[in-house]
Amino acid sequence: MIKNLRLILSVLFTFSIFHIAISQTSEEGNSLKSGTIDSQFDYIYSTSNNFQEYKVVKKTNLDLLKSNILDSMKTMRGEVASQKILMQGKNDSIASLNALLEVSESEKQVAIDAKDNFTFLGIGIHKAVYSSMMWILVGILAAALAFFSFQYMKSFKKIRKAQRDLVEVQEEFDNHRKNTLERERKLKRELVDAQMGK
Repeated sequence: MIKNLRLILSVLFTFSIFHIAISQTSEEGNSLKSGTIDSQFDYIYSTSNNFQEYKVVKKTNLDLLKSNILDSMKTMRGEVASQKILMQGKNDSIASLNALLEVSESEKQVAIDAKDNFTFLGIGIHKAVYSSMMWILVGILAAALAFFSFQYMKSFKKIRKAQRDLVEVQEEFDNHRKNTLERERKLKRELVDAQMGK
């Protein structure tokens, strides 16, 4: 029985030494020296001892955890500051791009207005208005041309009729003159014959 007790004690002793060696190895390869804050809290919780309903934590582990948390916060603050600087740079870049966009839009509008408008006799006129005015002017000129062409044709017909009438009157006048000349000759002959016959 003593032999069994020695065997059990030696097994328990070996097991406890093995357990202490493992815990020291894990303490040396310590989760407090690497890993996330969450895993470090888990490590502290698992390595702390129980006293009644409380956990007893080694002060060195607590100090190391505090140091790690402060370092993490310092790193995060640095990252937040660099992100703010980066964001401010991007906001400045966006503001300058928006200013450029506004300038480009105004230049585009000026170019469109310049393309759609021009000066005619010192007056700024929109091309659509100018085009409408020109087509109205062309319509008026076409109507005037048609009216004057009609008047010309009407006058031309009157002139041709007047010329024909003039030719007819001329012919009648020539015929009348011939007849009158013949009558005068006849009367002169008769007068001459009458004077000779007396």
